[in-house]
Amino acid sequence: MFRFLCRTTRKVITDSDLALNLTSQLGFSQNKIFPTRFLSSSSHLEKKPLKTQKSEQEESLKVSYLINSCGLSLKSAVSASKFIQLKNSERADSVLRFLSDHGFTKTQISKVVRRYPRVISSDPEKTLSPKIEFFRSIGASRNDLVEIIARCPQLLSRSLKNHLIPNYNCLKNVVIHDKKIVKVLKRMGRGLLLDLRSKNFGPNIALLKDIGVPQSRISFLVTNMPSAAHSEHSKFSKVVNEVKEMGFNPTQTVFVLAVGVISNLKKSVWESKFEVYRRWGWSDDETLAAFRRNPCCMRISEEKITRVMDFFVNKMGWLSRDISKMPQFFSYSLENSIAPRCLVIQVLLSKGLIKENICPSSYLCDGQSKFIKRYVTKFQEEVPELFDVFQGKIDLQDASPGFQRHVK
Repeated sequence: MFRFLCRTTRKVITDSDLALNLTSQLGFSQNKIFPTRFLSSSSHLEKKPLKTQKSEQEESLKVSYLINSCGLSLKSAVSASKFIQLKNSERADSVLRFLSDHGFTKTQISKVVRRYPRVISSDPEKTLSPKIEFFRSIGASRNDLVEIIARCPQLLSRSLKNHLIPNYNCLKNVVIHDKKIVKVLKRMGRGLLLDLRSKNFGPNIALLKDIGVPQSRISFLVTNMPSAAHSEHSKFSKVVNEVKEMGFNPTQTVFVLAVGVISNLKKSVWESKFEVYRRWGWSDDETLAAFRRNPCCMRISEEKITRVMDFFVNKMGWLSRDISKMPQFFSYSLENSIAPRCLVIQVLLSKGLIKENICPSSYLCDGQSKFIKRYVTKFQEEVPELFDVFQGKIDLQDASPGFQRHVK
């Protein structure tokens, strides 16, 4: 008995040392402090059945591997260990090499393993490679592929024949082009795990066709707001009817935009957006009118709505009700687009270089290069500091002291 216990003790120590010294073939930093809660002293093991001892050793090795080779935190490793078998690291090592060879960074590999631990038990050649090759065959680039899998690694467990290809065919019938399908795959996330042949996606598309929505507009909805397109059919039908009652024309892009926005907004969020606009002086009719012009104004966060309104009203001197007629501006970046352009226009107005009643849409809706050509480069001689103002290197007050803009 004494000799047996000595042999058992030596085996526990050897296995623990092995766990502590597992090195990552991908270069993950080795965690030298092994989670002690999984290590048992020989005296403690003597009191436990051999089966329990073996189970604890296996658990220790799994957690150690997930930490040292996959880059998981202790908490994530403990959680993930419940879903994997790891008799040896050979299969898991081959999976990690496979992901690395296909462009996954260490951080992305950690994310994949954390979200779908069973991936490290997959067969790279039989299970993973065919799916990777399928995504490549439809035009997914290396970066596209990594983004799709990192967002929804469970895709790697889905049948190519019974799930991935049928879903691809459903999307192909609607959006036509593979380039757009890749875009949909990058946006759907866990929605890719749904069977698009089910009771929602097909009927939703059929409903849009029945009310006269053109194929190109349906493709726009599926490509840009895929979660709305595969939402519950009863809810989708209700939203479509609501949008029709608001007066939207089913033949126009703005119709499917409105359907997508309302489908993805909880009723409480919809009402809270109305309240934000009310605080800035809009009536409910003005908010609805803004929504009809550009439904995306209801997707903007309350914090951004407040910052944009504050800039236009308090810094630019615009009337709040005038902004309701230009709701597309809420989709633009305040720091990178709205503010720099408005400051340039203020400088030009203060110098009398452009007309006083210039329409904001004429300079806020331009592409970046077009704006620079029309309003910066053109006046470089008259106002040498203009480009610095545009880049935020010079404060407006330094460029044109005392000037205040009032938009008519």
